[in-house]
Amino acid sequence: MPGAKKLAFEWDAANTAHLARHRVTRGEAEQVFSGAALPLESEERGGEWRHTELGETEGGRLLLVVWTWRGQRIRIITAFPANRKWRALWQRVKERGDDV
Repeated sequence: MPGAKKLAFEWDAANTAHLARHRVTRGEAEQVFSGAALPLESEERGGEWRHTELGETEGGRLLLVVWTWRGQRIRIITAFPANRKWRALWQRVKERGDDV
């Protein structure tokens, strides 16, 4: 998309290792932000706003991603495969034809 600004992410050993424990790669977590995603909730924790989104990777993997803003960058706190409850919600939203 011409003129579209590429999202910047903040990564370090801690959040990369945390994702790896859930068998999610940094690339997969980032893909949730460039494809279809469904915002679920936002809450303040530890003095920062954390956002939870349900989204699909380019490979069709459905992930729950928790993230926060750090300056102009997105810091992914955790990401993990969606359980049955979240997969069912995703399917219902898609069947209704809602834009996600």
